[in-house]
Amino acid sequence: MNDDQTNNEFKNQTQETITKVTGMYKNWFLDYASYVILERAVPSVEDGFKPVQRRIMQSMKDLDDGRYNKVANLVGHTMQYHPHGDASIADAMVQLGQKELLIDTQGNWGNILTGDRAAAPRYIEARLSKFASEVVFNPKTTEWQATYDGRKKEPIDLPVKFPLLLAQGAEGIAVGLSTKIVPHNFNELIDASIKYLKGRSFTLIPDFQTGGVADVSDYKDGKRGGKIRVRVKIAQFDKKTLIISELPFGMTTSSLIDSIIKANEKKKIKINKIEDNTSASVEILIHLPNNVSPDKTIDALYAFTSCEVSISPLCCVIDKNKPVFIGVKEVLKRSTDHTVDLLRMELEIQLDELQEQWHFASLERIFIENRIYRDIEEETSWEGVLKAIEKGLKPYTKHLKRAVTQEDIIRLTEIKIKKISKFDIDKANQLIEALEDKIAGVNHHLSNLIAYVIDYFKNLKKKYGKGRERKTEIRLFEDIEATKVVMRNTKLYVNREEGFIGTSLKKDEFVTDCADIDDVIVFRADGKMIITKVDSKTFVGKDIIHVAIFIKNDKRTVYNMIYRDGRSGASYMKRFYVSGVTRDKEYDLTTGKPNSKVWYFTANSNGEAEIVTVYLRAVGHLKKLKWDIDFSELAVKGRGVRGNTVTKHAIKKVMQKAEGISTLKPRKIWFDDAVMRLNVDERGELLGEFKPKDRLLIINQHGNLKTAIPDVSMHFDEDTIVLEKWIPNKPITVVYFDGQRERYYLKRFLIENPDKIEVIISDHPKSQLEMVSTDYRPVFEIIFSKKNMNSLEINAEEFIDVKGINALGNLVTKERIKQVNTLESLVYEDPHIEDIEVDAIEVKDENIEKATSKSTNIDDDDDSTPPIEEDGQTLLF
Repeated sequence: MNDDQTNNEFKNQTQETITKVTGMYKNWFLDYASYVILERAVPSVEDGFKPVQRRIMQSMKDLDDGRYNKVANLVGHTMQYHPHGDASIADAMVQLGQKELLIDTQGNWGNILTGDRAAAPRYIEARLSKFASEVVFNPKTTEWQATYDGRKKEPIDLPVKFPLLLAQGAEGIAVGLSTKIVPHNFNELIDASIKYLKGRSFTLIPDFQTGGVADVSDYKDGKRGGKIRVRVKIAQFDKKTLIISELPFGMTTSSLIDSIIKANEKKKIKINKIEDNTSASVEILIHLPNNVSPDKTIDALYAFTSCEVSISPLCCVIDKNKPVFIGVKEVLKRSTDHTVDLLRMELEIQLDELQEQWHFASLERIFIENRIYRDIEEETSWEGVLKAIEKGLKPYTKHLKRAVTQEDIIRLTEIKIKKISKFDIDKANQLIEALEDKIAGVNHHLSNLIAYVIDYFKNLKKKYGKGRERKTEIRLFEDIEATKVVMRNTKLYVNREEGFIGTSLKKDEFVTDCADIDDVIVFRADGKMIITKVDSKTFVGKDIIHVAIFIKNDKRTVYNMIYRDGRSGASYMKRFYVSGVTRDKEYDLTTGKPNSKVWYFTANSNGEAEIVTVYLRAVGHLKKLKWDIDFSELAVKGRGVRGNTVTKHAIKKVMQKAEGISTLKPRKIWFDDAVMRLNVDERGELLGEFKPKDRLLIINQHGNLKTAIPDVSMHFDEDTIVLEKWIPNKPITVVYFDGQRERYYLKRFLIENPDKIEVIISDHPKSQLEMVSTDYRPVFEIIFSKKNMNSLEINAEEFIDVKGINALGNLVTKERIKQVNTLESLVYEDPHIEDIEVDAIEVKDENIEKATSKSTNIDDDDDSTPPIEEDGQTLLF
């Protein structure tokens, strides 16, 4: 080879190996970015795990024997699947353990409140929780792939049958994108999945382990651009001390205290010192200087420290090897659909296994019962044995569900002589019948799969939902009174005899739901009244006759009371309201004499005035021993009045004879669709002015109709489609599809029995409500599914007369309807009706308690009461 040839070959080789640096960077960067996104930072929408979490769970399953394993051992085992260092695996495992859902921990796993780190992996232990064992794993429905070194198999996705991603939350930073999915409440996720399976709407709001108070009005389904404001739960311990009892999501006590100290150094707030007494629960005491308002300090803490933080959710997940941005509702829907698919697969696998068991049990019975094993005695070869068995089985296999294979015949040859000699035909039949029952059960579940999945979710909630109630209180952060927007998620209890009230008396009588900022009003049998703040346990005096949440400046709640003045004094009656009082101060509702006693007491949230019967003790020459009293004849005054005389004689007891009607003006009631509750605070849609006997008309999408007296404690289904004031003479017009006849009908009716829940469509499962109108003279537009059919306009008043509620109605069409629209109703002239005016008390403040009326009747069993001479003049006797 000459020199020219050598130079040309060198040039060609040089040209083939030269690559531009820009191209190398572009390819390598894309590979790195894709790897970080898919294999490190972003969770999968299928099972909710990042790869390291999935590998940790699989390793724990590999080593699971019911006992605790050293975390160091689990980390080492995980490295067979995860191509990274032990530190990253240990950190990921600690985070999973601190969420208290999938891992049962033992040892010092750190503290999410203080930020303290967990002990070294060699000192702490872990095992799978019962929930994880039931929900996360099933090797029969798992798809597998080779590990990074090809030595083992690892799951592509674990078959998780629960919206785990939303329960745990996730956070990660990749190349060019990030994800931040906040955690949600365990029980609420199950409820939402059930609602989705039932075709009902649902909402999802975050719930954090650290509690706190959150404003989720701008959550935006967890998508980009949403925002959650979270605050500490802070209260006034005393005039100079504030106490923080719960933290915002992502904050620790140390980081919170640092922010408060910095704000103090910048003179944004004024504090003396901070004490951190946090252990199992948060307790941070903030001591204030003299002449500093605690209320202003609380506002300043929210404004200038980490007592309020803003969280920007960003729901990014891996779907089919690509990052996608979706809302948390969509995540739950996909997870629920995936659960349906997994449970279907499990049922189909179970069905195949049961059918195989039934098949071989049937073959075994035929083989032994018909003594086919004797046909092989003369055979000298293996092939002859198999053919003899096959020939012997043939007359008896027509009822089998599949053909007999050679594998089946080989299994028959493996039956031991001992089993043949002890064969019991009855037990064999029982086994086959039991298998047939199981097969029928599995087939039933497959044919009713959605109901089966709903029962599965309900069972999860029943088994694991206890102790997983909502921790984060939801509240709007606008400048409005806190008691009007607070979520009452604490329960108030009372021990009447011992005189204790509080939220920790769970073995005693339940009173109502409350919040820790609520005040409680308490009335005792000795005529004393006290208002105190909700606490875990507070002594308010023995013999409690009434306890409720107190609403300041409430002049609509009227208390009716009959009491004895002193040990042997006269008895009086009065009606009064309680507006503003000093907390923790006792008020005497009697004249103040010792041994006074309350005979009768009711709390009436709408100023009701009932009729009671007074019974006297038969002493002396008394002739009239009982008579009725109507509280409506008594004016409502302040709590300090003595009241009108009932009698000077000894009362035996007072009993309620009849419920009264309100003596107050009609009240305006609104409906707040944000919380699906009634209120009198002008929030939401005005439903009208209601007198005591006025009712609400309530109709839901399933065709259930009822009327009810409005009560602020009422709950409404999310599928409620009609909620308005009921006018008895106003007809209701309904267009519905009858599932049995497969036709559409229209009917008009009046409600004949307002106390009964009615179904206004037929009870066939395919029947459905198309349209409801409560106008006097409605007009409908019917749009058909067939495009070549013109729409139909129906004047309901001309189409059908008003009939009974159970009437079928007039036929609209046999054709399939696409949509029913309401057009402008015809004019209705309301006849003039003169209302009879009754005496009423006008109340400016419309705040009310929950609309309940509780009465207390007290018998006098004390025989030591001295007789009283009949010489007094009384008002009512």
